Amino acid sequence: MITNETTFAIIKPDAVQDNIAGFIIYLIELNKFKILELKKVQLTRKEAEEFYDIHKDRPFFNELVEYMISGPVILMALERENAINAWRELMGATDPKNAAMGTIRKMFGKSIGSNATHGSDSPETAKRELGIFFPNLK
Repeated sequence: MITNETTFAIIKPDAVQDNIAGFIIYLIELNKFKILELKKVQLTRKEAEEFYDIHKDRPFFNELVEYMISGPVILMALERENAINAWRELMGATDPKNAAMGTIRKMFGKSIGSNATHGSDSPETAKRELGIFFPNLK
């Protein structure tokens, strides 16, 4: 039996500012993801700090928070079979220089920090991240 999985995704400020969010959404749908929820928001500092809480002791935490509140983002709940791994494969490696051809980060990422997208890395992380931004998602 095939079971679907739900993951969390962000189109980051650099991609929204560069007007490529629509193309990324097109790629998501082309890759058979169902978009369960989608909203364009400007994250508050509090939201960004809560979201990246796992990195709070890392030297890049403040820079990451500043980047994520620098402009609007698009938040999504995506569903399909093996959604977490499938979304991470479609995004590509965190560093666009190391990302495979045809991945979102290879096409649109500028650096490790400005890499166009975010995706949950595990079922536990997906549950936590979805709960922050889509608490009513069943």
